[in-house]
Amino acid sequence: MNIIPTAIPGVLVIDPRIFRDERGFFYESFNAERFAAYELPTDFVQDNHSRSCRGVLRGLHYQLRRPQGKLVTCVRGSIFDVVVDIRVGSATFGRWVGTTLDETAPRYVWVPPGFAHGFCVTSPLADVMYKCTDRYVPDDEHGVLWSDPRLGIEWPVNDPVLSPKDMAYQGLDPARPDLPWYATGASAIV
Repeated sequence: MNIIPTAIPGVLVIDPRIFRDERGFFYESFNAERFAAYELPTDFVQDNHSRSCRGVLRGLHYQLRRPQGKLVTCVRGSIFDVVVDIRVGSATFGRWVGTTLDETAPRYVWVPPGFAHGFCVTSPLADVMYKCTDRYVPDDEHGVLWSDPRLGIEWPVNDPVLSPKDMAYQGLDPARPDLPWYATGASAIV
């Protein structure tokens, strides 16, 4: 397993060791001992599976009272995956990283708790799977507008297919009362 840091501390790309031959391939999608050795979470409590068509954009989502860390991968098709630091007071507040995830080169993105996450589908169909460190609580669902010009995310779609909820989110403004706060000098949110 190869851990690749990104421009935002804590957000990681994880390349599993893949064994290929004429039959296909094999890799460990999760190994608690290896994750613990890299100080990654091992206590996931919920697995999610999302299927979407080309041009669908989901996000940017987060939970405030029960923040979820997410281990995201694309097992069918391809997506452009985005993580945004929304922690007020963080040195990287408002910065984002984007990673292509696809079935031909399996990899993962680690989204720490306190970050917003979203993706758009760049193939005819995509299946996205992700492990969460906390369960989903519907009344704790929050989001940031996917097209907020202050973020300047370079999505690979011009006219995405969105849910009404995702179209209605506000932009990222540090004065919003529904954003997590960064604990100065620490990586935890408060």
